[in-house]
Amino acid sequence: MEKIFNLKVEDGGIGVATFDVVGDAMNTWTDKAFLSFDELMGELEKTPGIKGLVFISGKPDNFFAGANLKMIADIEKADDVRKMLDLFHGSFARLNAFKYPTIAAIHGHCLGGGLEFALACTARIAKEGKSTLIGLPECNVGLFPGGGGTQRLPRLIGYPALEMILKGTMMPAAKAYEAGIVDRLVPTDGDLLAEAKKLVLEINAGTANLKRPTHDFSQIDAIAEMAGQGILKATKGRYIPGPTLALKSIHEGLKVSLEAGLALEKANFVEVVLTNQAKGSINTFFIKGMTDKPKAMMTKGFQPKPLNMAAVLGFGTMGRGIAIDILRNTQIPVLVKDVPEALEPGKAFVRKILDGMAEKKRLKEPVDSIMGRLTAVSEYTDAFKEVDIVIEAVFEDIHVKEQVYEELCKAVKDDCIIASNTSSIPITAMAKYVTHPERFGGVHFFSPVWLMQLVEVIKGEQTGQDTIDNLLNFSADIRKRPIVCRDNAGFVVNALLFPMLIETFRYLEEGNAIEKIDKAMLAFGMPVGPIRLTDEVGIDIPYKIFKGMGIRQETLANVVEAGRLGLKKSGKGFFLKDGTVDPEVLPLIGKRTTRDLTPEQIQEGLIQAMVKTGNDLLDRKVVDDVRMIDVGMIWGVGFPADKGGPMKWADLTGLSKQLFGKNFYK
Repeated sequence: MEKIFNLKVEDGGIGVATFDVVGDAMNTWTDKAFLSFDELMGELEKTPGIKGLVFISGKPDNFFAGANLKMIADIEKADDVRKMLDLFHGSFARLNAFKYPTIAAIHGHCLGGGLEFALACTARIAKEGKSTLIGLPECNVGLFPGGGGTQRLPRLIGYPALEMILKGTMMPAAKAYEAGIVDRLVPTDGDLLAEAKKLVLEINAGTANLKRPTHDFSQIDAIAEMAGQGILKATKGRYIPGPTLALKSIHEGLKVSLEAGLALEKANFVEVVLTNQAKGSINTFFIKGMTDKPKAMMTKGFQPKPLNMAAVLGFGTMGRGIAIDILRNTQIPVLVKDVPEALEPGKAFVRKILDGMAEKKRLKEPVDSIMGRLTAVSEYTDAFKEVDIVIEAVFEDIHVKEQVYEELCKAVKDDCIIASNTSSIPITAMAKYVTHPERFGGVHFFSPVWLMQLVEVIKGEQTGQDTIDNLLNFSADIRKRPIVCRDNAGFVVNALLFPMLIETFRYLEEGNAIEKIDKAMLAFGMPVGPIRLTDEVGIDIPYKIFKGMGIRQETLANVVEAGRLGLKKSGKGFFLKDGTVDPEVLPLIGKRTTRDLTPEQIQEGLIQAMVKTGNDLLDRKVVDDVRMIDVGMIWGVGFPADKGGPMKWADLTGLSKQLFGKNFYK
């Protein structure tokens, strides 16, 4: 077996252990890595005359990125977790026991189990640079530091370790030095290994002056109480095992010896790894990585069309948002077309949003410079001949769109990409109004565009694959997270929301109060309840969609016909301004046979409605990959990240097998 850790003892007795998980982009703790580390420990214990040891990565921009998350996600039994932890803790205990100094020479990512490895060393030295990032981010993926991090970091830097662990903070080398995690900094152009060897000599000579203060943890009860309140605030009162058990490990562990604290950490880590929330969070981490770089989703070898100018048709809510994202994320000039009276209000709105971003230092250039790239017109000017991509965001009426495409195709060149931001009209139905329909596809944004990451890239029956690839490239340019699907009513996100809303209003008509239904889904982890969501997007929207599908939903019909389109839209909906239910809406709720549901039954019923639709999308090849559905629901509507998406959650809870006799994720 290829060795991951290789030891070389140099003249003067300083050992250099270079490690490299060959073939992987990053070093992670796998079974092979631990086996190699174990062999190294044995070799060191038998090698006489060593006066110090430096650990350094063989990779150019990565120290150690922690434990292998796939390995952790696949663990199903407590005994297997304990075996893994015994490897971690046993290895680091042997490292800690050496009588000579051990130095972690850090460059690149030093995260999670990588930092825990470094904390088990005598000292740490880090090279400054863009890729050097140090921290314990495990709480961000549903876990917590289980390789000694909850015990060693607080003992090293005191109370600030609590926030760092619970928030999963990652910091550059200089910040880690300020915090007391790193003992020496090496400049970007410095020699890390040479400086690490110098540090060994200083420690042996007694001149290193390492800062190892004794921390007073007498206030740990009060600090832990405050931190616990902070967790509950962040989770909106929901129990999330990762940060909760991290805090418990720190709180109880700092009252006992390091050895006893490590035993507490191990016991709590066994519990957290086996939770569905941890496995769901890890899935979210993986599917986030899959869509972080849309260009990687393009056909291999594809060369995207250069985009030198973009146009947006329609300067309403969506058109404004699309223009904002193109302007702030690219240097592409943007041409916007709408009726004359929409132009000045549109420009004023764009400036207002950009000014707000500038105040928060979220822009790379002055607002005036960005606005200089925006041109608003009410006619098709000669400039449209220079446009490489057009995003249509006009009124949701196929007859309006027919007229728009007929005029547009005369104004732009034949290879200009044309995409519709429609949320409900089939791409294939509109393609017949577009000359060269292979260049036409869908790119469905979510509102508010400048805040929502997700975009659905839709392939109609005539859409060319190069158009999809070009839309993925465009998504990357404007920093969106895309999912790709074929043409379908509601595409992906709305397709899953429609049946969930049908069930929601059925439960309401069966006598389950608005507050009860919304609270059940808030407790599940949704950012808003389904009835408040309906009110906020506009009650007429699902009403029209259901009507188009041949469904008469009695409550929605009654409410819309009474002129209640939602609090924001018409001043009246299901709720009053103070957030309570408007009593005037109650008589408009349809009546069915009463069925009193528990919050758990409401949650299960609404999730089941989504999952059945997701299964249908997969069966009909609307999506080729189940992960597209879960990305859509997490980043499109705020499905809780700790659940991993509705399809993953169905796997974790057994719902997939119950309904379909299979899991969606292999």
